[in-house]
Amino acid sequence: MNNRIDIILPAISKNEALARSIIATFAVELDPTIDELGDIKTAVSEAVTNCIVHGYPNKTDGEVEIYAEIDGNTLHIEILDNGIGIPDIPAALQPFYTTKTDEERSGMGFTVMESFMDSLKVENRECGGLKVTMEKSLERKL
Repeated sequence: MNNRIDIILPAISKNEALARSIIATFAVELDPTIDELGDIKTAVSEAVTNCIVHGYPNKTDGEVEIYAEIDGNTLHIEILDNGIGIPDIPAALQPFYTTKTDEERSGMGFTVMESFMDSLKVENRECGGLKVTMEKSLERKL
């Protein structure tokens, strides 16, 4: 049986660090290097921050759902929100794209996730909001 965790957190900024820490702790089962662990933490941080900042721009009661599973040597992560979604996902996947013009945002979140993980998929949910799926394969060093 694969190991799996399911987490639902309020979409508030202080929970970004909590989500990052939970997934990093979960990934330790795969015996990642410090660099691999840093990559995973950064990708999760970017995805959760996107949910909070972009998914719920005018709401304070949203949630971030995080599902992670270890299958063999691969860590699968899904991060979802029920926010506003992204009208043009291909544009949003391009470097420097941002919906926040009044704040300092680099528009590099998806680019960072894609560079640190082995795969990245971004899709709007039928019920509203966004689903980000990421995978990272780690060779066990047992």
